[in-house]
Amino acid sequence: MFRTAIAGSLPKPAWLAETHKLWPRWKAAGDDLAQAKLDATLVWIKEQEDAGLSVIGDGEQSRQHFVHGFLEKVEGIDFEHKVEMGIRNDRYKAMVPQVVAPLRLTGRVHQAEARFLREHTTRLTKFTLPGPMTIVDTVADRFYGDRVKMAFAFAELLNQEALGLVEDGIDIIQFDEPAFNVYMADAAAWGVQALERACQGLKEAAAVRGRTVKTAVHICYGYGIQANIDWKKTLGDQWRQYEQVFPVLAASSLDQVSLECIHSHVPPELMALLKGKDVMVGVIDVASDTVESPEEVADTIGRALQFVPAHHLVACTNCGLAPMDRVVAEAKLRALARGAMLATERYGA
Repeated sequence: MFRTAIAGSLPKPAWLAETHKLWPRWKAAGDDLAQAKLDATLVWIKEQEDAGLSVIGDGEQSRQHFVHGFLEKVEGIDFEHKVEMGIRNDRYKAMVPQVVAPLRLTGRVHQAEARFLREHTTRLTKFTLPGPMTIVDTVADRFYGDRVKMAFAFAELLNQEALGLVEDGIDIIQFDEPAFNVYMADAAAWGVQALERACQGLKEAAAVRGRTVKTAVHICYGYGIQANIDWKKTLGDQWRQYEQVFPVLAASSLDQVSLECIHSHVPPELMALLKGKDVMVGVIDVASDTVESPEEVADTIGRALQFVPAHHLVACTNCGLAPMDRVVAEAKLRALARGAMLATERYGA
């Protein structure tokens, strides 16, 4: 069957945190919260396996937000005095922490949930981290005074955590870079370089352990929240943001690229710019509660196969599913796997 995976996040159960929010408040604290996070992770591991996915993630159940979940273990960041800042070129406002001193990890960030994921599935595992450019776009800089310098400082920290994820037994390490679709020139000029710094030495570290690891980048048009939906309406009949960064990624050392496809205005021929890479094709819409039929998923895979060889195609979600209703997300996981199976019958894998 065509390989299947989620982009990253899944909805948090109501007993763990607020629902339908990107920065939800936790429902517990201390040891109770730590256990509740792992309980929710186990629920979603089982849901992904039962749906039939071939690559399993933790659903980001232990993180309040896909960026800030990483930053909680970074010294030099002031969470006590958050400020309001425009994110993604002022697409929407958010209260963000401030970088006030040199950045340093205080220890492992995601060891507990990564090892828990590895211990509870026999399938391939994927773990997600925020990309350097997207972190820079989601914090207020009061120290470095230079976006590039700060991005590479974060890249070094991400590399430390990613090397730890290799030790934890993770098979695919994915960096989320929605900022690549906003600051396209910067992404091509230095964003991919910062990403490669975050990936440095991962394959060598895996080889020492007799394993292999793949690196991936997820580039989307954002969660299915209203600010992103409104922004997409301004992008015209063709969304060509990928066109500027895909050639740079094709020349990079990264193995996989995740992109939006279904119900987007991305010209499918842009996927041909990623020759030689695994392409995680978004076949599940995260901006709609309508559950795709297996036929619709298979049709999207068929269109992508005109530009991506079958052995390089991974059927995926457009983005994370965090703000959705849990029952909708569960149904979309099943549609993803069933559509990939139907596509296998139609086209071979």
